Amino acid sequence: MAEQSELHLPGTRDERIRVLFVCMGNICRSPLAEAVFRHRVRERGLEDRFVIDSAGTSGYHRGAAPDRRSTETAKRRGIELTGSSRQLVAADLRRFDYVIAMDAENMEGIQLLRERSPGTATVGRLRDWDPDPAHGDVPDPYYGGPRGFEDVHDIVERATAGLLDHIVREHGLKP
Repeated sequence: MAEQSELHLPGTRDERIRVLFVCMGNICRSPLAEAVFRHRVRERGLEDRFVIDSAGTSGYHRGAAPDRRSTETAKRRGIELTGSSRQLVAADLRRFDYVIAMDAENMEGIQLLRERSPGTATVGRLRDWDPDPAHGDVPDPYYGGPRGFEDVHDIVERATAGLLDHIVREHGLKP
């Protein structure tokens, strides 16, 4: 949910690492992953090295704020969710270095878009970096009640830590 001016435009010399988190509607999981990852990046003193955003494979909630339950769960843990939902577009696959899906269905949507409009982004599922990946998906908490949002936050905390460690190693970043 970054401002357009923060996004890398082809042909510019922006050296920041660009990470995009993707779920279906961009109101629960991906805004949470964006906010938690941003918090982790800030804690490590690397905020000037990253552009972090989120999007949805669908446009169902375009312009909507993050889900109240996700926002409340995050707030209790010291994380602020902001911004509004937007849909994933083909240019995202060229703008971002990493496009991170929350589940297999989101991954399929990203791959279909990639077939029509190739990009250079590394594409993966968030749980690829989770030390306890279970079946590989970050479950959609939308219909899962309050405990579902708590469980998803736990997963996102673990997996974003692993993702950030991976990126730091891969790019040799130091604060």
